[in-house]
Amino acid sequence: MTSPKKSILALLVFVAALLGGCTSKTEKDTSIPWSRPADWEGQIPGMGGGR
Repeated sequence: MTSPKKSILALLVFVAALLGGCTSKTEKDTSIPWSRPADWEGQIPGMGGGR
């Protein structure tokens, strides 16, 4: 490849890395409380609460 093609390719890779890289979010991703078990967790399979 010639030098201008290499520099354009490098620039495109750099821009793609910036746009597709890590992003920081200030808001929560979800409102689901993952630390609290669901209603169905800890029960015997097939022996549900009968709701």
